Amino acid sequence: MADRPTPATGRPPLTLRRRGIYLLPNLFTTAALFAGFFAIVQAMNGRYDVSAVAIFVAGLLDGLDGRIARLTRTQSEFGAEYDSLSDMVSFGAAPALVMYEWALKGLGRFGWVAAFVYCAAAAVRLARFNVNIGVVDKRYFQGLPSPAAAALVAGFIWIARDNRMSLDAYHLDWVAAFVTIYAGVTMVSSVPFYSFKDLNFRKSVPFWVFLAVVLGFVLVTFDPPIVLFGLFCAYGLSGYLMWAVARLRRARS
Repeated sequence: MADRPTPATGRPPLTLRRRGIYLLPNLFTTAALFAGFFAIVQAMNGRYDVSAVAIFVAGLLDGLDGRIARLTRTQSEFGAEYDSLSDMVSFGAAPALVMYEWALKGLGRFGWVAAFVYCAAAAVRLARFNVNIGVVDKRYFQGLPSPAAAALVAGFIWIARDNRMSLDAYHLDWVAAFVTIYAGVTMVSSVPFYSFKDLNFRKSVPFWVFLAVVLGFVLVTFDPPIVLFGLFCAYGLSGYLMWAVARLRRARS
C-alpha cells in the first residue's frame, strides 16, 4: 500500500530503512570477546594458565573475523567498531588484569600502575589505528599491534605457569612488570612492525615454504608455551631492529 501524502506538505512521509548486521564475521568477533571475558573470569579463580590460553584463542579468532568478512564481502562500519571494542576487552583489559592478579598485585602501587600503563596504551593504540587506517602503509603497523602485545604478556604467564616457576624464587614479579610496560610502551611507539598483509596465500609458493609452515606447526605442538612466547618475543623485537637498520642506512647515506 502506497504511503499517503501528509496534509502539511502533500508529500509521502519518509520511511526509515532498517540496517541489519552481518552475522558470520560478527560471530567470530563475539567469540573473541567471550574469550577475553573468559580470561578475566578464570584469573579471578586463580587459573592463570587457562586465562593465558584464552587470550591466545581470542587472538586467533580476531585474525579470522576480518579475513572472513573480506572473503564473504560482509565488511561493515558496525563490524569495524564492534571489532575495535572487542579488541579493547580481549587485548587491553584482559591481559592487564590477568597479569595484575598473577604477578603485579604483590608490587603494590607500582604493580597496578604497570597494569594501567598497558591498558591505557592498548586504548590509545586502537584509537590511533582507527584514525590512521586510511593513511598509513598497510605493509607495516605503527607500533606493536595489540593482539601481539597481549600474546607477549599472556605467553610470559603461560610459560611461567607451565614450568612451575615461582614468583619469589625467580623475581618474576619484576620481570612481569617489565614485560607489561614494554608491551604497553611499544604499542604506542612509532616503531614499524611488519603486518604480513601483503602476503597472498592464493598464489603458488615454492616447496620449501610449505615445508617451513609444516615445521612451524610441529614446533608449536611440541611445546606451545615456549615456542609461542619465543615467536612473539622475536616479533616484539623485530620492529626495533628494522628501525635501527633504517637509521643506520640513513646515517651512511
